[in-house]
Amino acid sequence: MPMTELPTSLRERKKAKTRLAIREHAMALFKDQGYDRTTVEQIAAAAEVSPSTFFRYFPSKEEVVLQDDYDALLIAAFHAQKADVPPLRALRNAITEVFSSMPESQQAQEAERIRIMSAVPELRARMLAQVSEMIQMLADAVAERVGRESDDFEVRTFAGALVGVALGIAADPHDDPGLDYLNQFDRALALLESGLPI
Repeated sequence: MPMTELPTSLRERKKAKTRLAIREHAMALFKDQGYDRTTVEQIAAAAEVSPSTFFRYFPSKEEVVLQDDYDALLIAAFHAQKADVPPLRALRNAITEVFSSMPESQQAQEAERIRIMSAVPELRARMLAQVSEMIQMLADAVAERVGRESDDFEVRTFAGALVGVALGIAADPHDDPGLDYLNQFDRALALLESGLPI
């Protein structure tokens, strides 16, 4: 659960803290010794939990990277934009609001998660397999905003274009740990917003 979304009960707060600790230690290990050489047992030990506790929060090592904690926040921020803001601009605004509100350490962890997901072939393949789900999520949000159905041809084409832009950036073959993915994504959305001039 993102730090920007505070759980209400003590039990939920403890669960959120444990989940965050597991992910933070996993990301540190992935960065230090590589994704492939890191085991679930090492992650659990670093987070001071048992492997069985790890699996209560993440079904696999892959899911530590693949699970996106920010989709719900982005969709909420998207819906909160003023009604006269066009959908693409509303999405750019939502992304900026959600990620600029994060502490720098959380921003860095998210950037590292995206880098690993793009750099590890099996994770990249799993990410590509989730394309239909991403398109549907965006189509639902855009359809609600513009007063159409999510299976409307233009709505689904628009959602597909947004996902295509995200994949185009994530599929960059340069494994550059200094690459600012969020800045690159915003640049790509700006290009899309201006009609993709080349």
